[in-house]
Amino acid sequence: MAHPVSSTLRLGALALALALAGTATDANAQSRRDREAAEALNQRMLDAEGRYRQALVQIANDDPAGMDASNAALEDMEDVMLACEKQRGCSVPQLLTTYKRLLKADVDAQAGQGPDDADVAGLEGGLPTADVPAAASASALLAEDERFKRMVELNPAVQASIRRWLTDMRVSLITSHENYQYMQHLMSPAFKRSGLPEALLFGILAKESNGRVHSRSRAGAAGPLQFMPATGRRFGLGPDGTGFDTRYDPRMAADAAAVYLNERFAQHGNEIEYWLAAYNGGEGRALRIYREASGRRFWDPDIYNQFPAETKDYVPMVIAAAWLYLHPQEYGLVFPRIDARPATFTLERPASIYELTICLGNGNTRDGYMRALRNLNPSYEADDLLPAGTTLAGTTRMASLYKRWCVRGARADLAAELVNSDPRAAIVRTGAIEVLPSDASAPAAVPPSAAAPRPPEAAPAPQPTRIHRVARGDTLGRIAQRYGCEVLVLAQANGLRAPAFALKQGQTLKLEGCSR
Repeated sequence: MAHPVSSTLRLGALALALALAGTATDANAQSRRDREAAEALNQRMLDAEGRYRQALVQIANDDPAGMDASNAALEDMEDVMLACEKQRGCSVPQLLTTYKRLLKADVDAQAGQGPDDADVAGLEGGLPTADVPAAASASALLAEDERFKRMVELNPAVQASIRRWLTDMRVSLITSHENYQYMQHLMSPAFKRSGLPEALLFGILAKESNGRVHSRSRAGAAGPLQFMPATGRRFGLGPDGTGFDTRYDPRMAADAAAVYLNERFAQHGNEIEYWLAAYNGGEGRALRIYREASGRRFWDPDIYNQFPAETKDYVPMVIAAAWLYLHPQEYGLVFPRIDARPATFTLERPASIYELTICLGNGNTRDGYMRALRNLNPSYEADDLLPAGTTLAGTTRMASLYKRWCVRGARADLAAELVNSDPRAAIVRTGAIEVLPSDASAPAAVPPSAAAPRPPEAAPAPQPTRIHRVARGDTLGRIAQRYGCEVLVLAQANGLRAPAFALKQGQTLKLEGCSR
């Protein structure tokens, strides 16, 4: 059954905002016009509440119009909230009461109760953060709240995982953080729009791939968030018709992960351990165990031991990475700051990511830019020769360094020479060498006139011209590297014009000047 998960999260976030912003208004200072305006806002809120409750009924009856109706009602309530903050005499606590009624009704709807069964007694008045219903707390589950802090401090499994991240896996954690900084502007918006904590995204990324978008497991999971092929297809990920698998795209992977986790929220409430167990071990198993648990937590021995060893390791490791993302200083952990301001730059000469990595240099980073270039341009292989005019995603620093070092000059030429060098050219073949015994005297030199004339060597038979048929995804640079050719020689032999060297699938290329 469908459920407005995003609506629930928005309700919770708005309730928290109102609780923090709400202050009582001095009724004596109100003019008649102010009172009428405030009353009109209150009436709009009540009308929107009625429409939202009706939308819950539609959703429960699998009416597809229910989701649109609930979103429209919420948008109207958001407008009322903004207007109330500016309107003298408008009571924020009064509006907050409406939100709390809706939150309670929404939680009850997930539990199978009807709106009329909700007990709203005792909901009047202010709303401390600790009193927010469970459904609303999902959006702040990994924030610096006491509830999550107690879980981290008291749970030995999470503590052990924190220890692992800070010892033998510290380099992996720091590398994950560096990689994430370059992709943050692509990945975090999906989680923020869904009311999901960014720290959870980082925890999954660190455990799944260390922030390498081209990571692939032996089981077939791929991308920065390691979607399996079937799961990826459910959320719009997979081959896009050009030879590229969009599971490797960080923005699209984050969008899919946010939708996936919201599905898990609809099934498991704010039991984040079950979300992660489903992400790692499959939602079918996690949902079955959750339903049979009758409210028991993931850490209950009878529940915990039903999951495979990999999942038992995965869940606390993700939570631990998320916690360290939020609280590095408490553990003496310093995440290096990366200048990751996004920018694009256009190639002025053909180059590969390998070549760019060399000519860009380190640029005040520890490891240079190859990983960042690959992560931000996932559809290109590192050795693809990209034609001039190709626009690459990078950072403002990369764009500046490209102009300085990679367009022309000694470093640009050196990078191209290193990338195009063929190790086989270093092998020099000679004739057989006769090794004389140490006590043998060298034979007397034979005068050239006395030497037997050498018969003329037969001209080698001409070799047939080899060909290559262009397949999907082939580039001239990749073909040249495969057969040991010079790109320009290969282009000239086949009438290909620089800088694009455009190829068509099925086209036949003559492999002239190729060594293998």
